[in-house]
Amino acid sequence: MANSTYITMKRPEEMAVSTEITPAQTKAQVSNPPKPNMYIAILATWGLSLVWFHPRLIQLLYMADNPIRWASLVFFILFIEFAWLYGIYNLVLISFAWYYRKVHHNKEMNLVSMPAANAPGVALLHTVYNDFKPESALSCVNQDYHNFTVYILDDSTDPAYQMQVDSFASRFPHRVKVVRRDDRKAFKAGNMNNGLSTVATEEPYFAIADADEVLPPDFLAKLVPIMESDPMCAFIQANHRANPNADSKLAQAMAPGIDLHWKWYQPLRNRYGFVMFLGHGAILRRKCWEEIGGFPDIVSEDLGFAIRARELGYRGRFVEDVVCYEDFPETVRAFRVRHMKWTRGTCEFLYKEGLNLLRAERITWMEKMDILFPTLNLPLTLLFFLFMVNANLLLPFILGQSQPLTFAIAGQEFVIPIVSLQAGFGVIFTPDFYMITLLTFFAPVLCFIVGMWRTPLKLYRFLSHSTALYAALGPLSTVGVLSFLFTKKAIFLVTGDNFSQGKGLEKPRETVFQKIRNWGNELVGKSHPDQTAIQVFEIGIGVLFGVISIYLFQISFFGLCLAFILLPFMHHVTWNKPLVKALVFVPFTLILFGLGIGALGSLGMQTVFFGYGFHF
Repeated sequence: MANSTYITMKRPEEMAVSTEITPAQTKAQVSNPPKPNMYIAILATWGLSLVWFHPRLIQLLYMADNPIRWASLVFFILFIEFAWLYGIYNLVLISFAWYYRKVHHNKEMNLVSMPAANAPGVALLHTVYNDFKPESALSCVNQDYHNFTVYILDDSTDPAYQMQVDSFASRFPHRVKVVRRDDRKAFKAGNMNNGLSTVATEEPYFAIADADEVLPPDFLAKLVPIMESDPMCAFIQANHRANPNADSKLAQAMAPGIDLHWKWYQPLRNRYGFVMFLGHGAILRRKCWEEIGGFPDIVSEDLGFAIRARELGYRGRFVEDVVCYEDFPETVRAFRVRHMKWTRGTCEFLYKEGLNLLRAERITWMEKMDILFPTLNLPLTLLFFLFMVNANLLLPFILGQSQPLTFAIAGQEFVIPIVSLQAGFGVIFTPDFYMITLLTFFAPVLCFIVGMWRTPLKLYRFLSHSTALYAALGPLSTVGVLSFLFTKKAIFLVTGDNFSQGKGLEKPRETVFQKIRNWGNELVGKSHPDQTAIQVFEIGIGVLFGVISIYLFQISFFGLCLAFILLPFMHHVTWNKPLVKALVFVPFTLILFGLGIGALGSLGMQTVFFGYGFHF
């Protein structure tokens, strides 16, 4: 732009809706606390489910004639009822998201069309660590906004990536500055704090773009006016979609999930939840950053920043009309590395910030719940793992009975010796109990079902891929949670960093005893998905529970166990291999078949579907 005055452009349909929005109107829309309606609906629905089902579940305790049986059944009951809460949470959230899109969507869209009197300076922070991508950096430079500087905060240790960064910066000497530091203290949070305190010190706003992110040209031009209009807006989180130019077959396969998740789970939080800063694709207020004292020294620095800003009286805003592109990890290995970073980072956040969050006076109870529901999801994987042990090992051992299963095919009978639960479990083999189990299972993927139900083959393909990836993460997540519980440390693993692959894992020749001991130390201490100990644990869990699921005739759970085994295998084999492309459909197909067999439980056949906690 040639001058300091600019106006963001409206589309024709927006012009018909609103001629102008005053700063006072925008401030009222942005700063008002969210409505508690959604969480009231969640808790009320969950309460009704407990009133209806809990008396029957309590009847299971009649079989508890010793302390072991009592403890096992109590844990079984409590976990099931807690799993219902998460199922209802997802169901109600999607319902409110649909309502929000119908009633409030256009009102929020108008926020991005406000005129601004001038163009204040913006520091655009582009964070990289052995994962520099020219396409992403170029999107930072090509902004339709004249008063900004791109700061490439380069923590790379690979000289080749450092040369790429320097070469790119030399093409734009008046627009791009490269910032490096002597160490990687505090990881990404430390990198940004260093840049903002030493080089990018004058601009009133700063934006953050990750190395794999592509910003739209109007990113700054649309978001800065909103920040200017409301001094209590701490940050604006832009929308995201999967990068349509991704070369990876894995990224292409999982792209619909990224698009639909952002579409359904984020916009409604402007009105019914807590808007989270998601670490990238956002513009932030420097004054708020200074009042907080910089980004907190944790892996989940984004969530920590958003909570501290809210406690100071600020609030974030999600703008759906500004869409950035982000890459899904290019390989299964990178996907697993990212998940381990998220798991340990979330545990660290809850450990260091959880108590402060609960004590926060300016954050409403509803906002606290909206923070805790998604953040607790990963740490609770440990409880799901314990539930699998309880439901598939302990309960059949202490409350099981032999029950041969006979199949008749073409006049030929086949008898399979299986173990079923005692007759006392008959109180839960009912149609309504089966339906709430089904709700718990499918609610986390409801947005995908709603988004793709018109194309069933595409939906089946996507859910098969998601099962082979996300549903199989249980053992890996368990390792991550246990690792944090033992070490109280989180490690910032960079998804796109291939230079550091295997670094620090080489060992001299060892005895068998030393190998076993070191495997245990790696499993608990480092918990990097590259480690053999991690992959052996995942495969071992899949094999153990797979054998048990056959013995218990749990077909759905057997499909899940196959996914446990398949995921570490795909760590080493590319996604587009013909064998992999065929195998990824097997777990979800078996799960669907098991659900059909499980329906017979409501007709008298004792087969329990232990799929609670199955989250995507």
